[in-house]
Amino acid sequence: MINAEHFLLIGAILLFVAVMAGKVAYRFNAPALLLFLAVGLFFGYDILSFNSPELTQFIGMVSLCIILFSGGMDTKFSEIKPVLAEGITLATAGVLMTAMLLGGFIYLVSPWLGVELSFPLALLLASTISSTDSASVFSILRTRRQGLRENLRPLLELESGSNDPMAYILVILLIRMLGGNGEEISAGGAVLMLVVQMAVGALVGYLFGRASVWIINKININNASLYSVLLLACVFFTFSFTSLIKGNGYLAVYIAGLIVGNNKLVNKRTVTTFFDGITWLFQIIMFLMLGLLVTLEDALQPQILLLGAVAGLFLMFVARPVAVILALSPFRKLSKKARGYISWVGLRGAVPIIFATYPWVAKIEGAEVIFNVVFIMTILSLVVQGTTVSSMAELFGLAFTEKESKFESALQDKVKSAFTEIAVTEQMLSAGNTLNKVALPDNTLVVMVCRDGDYFVPKGGAELHLGDKLLILSDRNDELAAHYKEYGVEDIISFK
Repeated sequence: MINAEHFLLIGAILLFVAVMAGKVAYRFNAPALLLFLAVGLFFGYDILSFNSPELTQFIGMVSLCIILFSGGMDTKFSEIKPVLAEGITLATAGVLMTAMLLGGFIYLVSPWLGVELSFPLALLLASTISSTDSASVFSILRTRRQGLRENLRPLLELESGSNDPMAYILVILLIRMLGGNGEEISAGGAVLMLVVQMAVGALVGYLFGRASVWIINKININNASLYSVLLLACVFFTFSFTSLIKGNGYLAVYIAGLIVGNNKLVNKRTVTTFFDGITWLFQIIMFLMLGLLVTLEDALQPQILLLGAVAGLFLMFVARPVAVILALSPFRKLSKKARGYISWVGLRGAVPIIFATYPWVAKIEGAEVIFNVVFIMTILSLVVQGTTVSSMAELFGLAFTEKESKFESALQDKVKSAFTEIAVTEQMLSAGNTLNKVALPDNTLVVMVCRDGDYFVPKGGAELHLGDKLLILSDRNDELAAHYKEYGVEDIISFK
């Protein structure tokens, strides 16, 4: 029995090795998430014993909530609005067509490869891997400063962030049709469930997103860090409540993230930084857990390996491109090169493997075969597609180098200037009530004034009132402190 100290030690080592692997992956233009998975595989092979699909599924569910919400927060509605119809079509009809094409292919070829799968089981396998993985797409597109023409980046992020719910619904429907967990459902019931899940998920996500913004902005918490904790609670409440009323929780948290990210929010920078960090943490944990769960001896059986490779290649070169072409056929503004690139960037990652645990937990016959085949297909996708995201964009002539701010890193690491916040005193106004009458050191600027809850950027002739809050930027901190003392300023808030 492993004790708490050993558990923490092993967890710390796993996280450290995973982060170092991510650094190596970035240097060699490989998906960091692939190496996170490899670390889990390495430690799971004869080092750690782990075999709990239920725990993996739970951690995957928590991780997906955070990843999808954070992805929604980082997506500007102004960017996705021009491609909203295309993104929604890919996330729904595109996923369904991918699952049907791939499921039919797997059903036809599996007997020839030594694996007997019924058509519903083949369709279940295809459904688990029918959606592109938001964690993979977000991490690859956002860690490389490579722009994409024709508004492709927001389109790909919208698709990957919103198509998991469709795949999830297909998986749950097929599990019920196969009698998983003793539950059965008719074809008519399946269609009704699909409509209800999507409609309820979208509605609750919008309403709870609005409610989250209102709560964060109206509640008054002295500790700014607690706003992030409060929003995290809103995320989990949104998912669980939506699921309880038979809606799709994953769609709800993504839409809630979109609403929150595109509205003014108290302490938004702090909240965003928190979610960036915790998203990476749960991505790493999710991939590590999946790596630990996989049994290499089972996954590398010749028939499993062959079926995974053949199905994976069919998905990359036939099912995904055909589904994209059909789904985007009503939309004329995208060029053939853009459609070709969208077809290629159909990355699979942790989400399909997590979905593959659902048949396993539901005790569907053949579930372990599905899990292992999906694992092989995911690895193939990350290796082939994940490593060529940038190069294929250049090959299609769709890439450009994003402008990099010269000040962003400097403001964090090199600039010695610091902000201070003070209140205007009577001594400051003794020489006059305008800003240019207030003596301040060289290299010092009053960048903003707050008066009765209103903010404005002042000019030299701006009038100052007693009690106004001034935001001052200076690199002459010692001289500024002397001026504050002279002006009788006692309450000074300093930050960078």
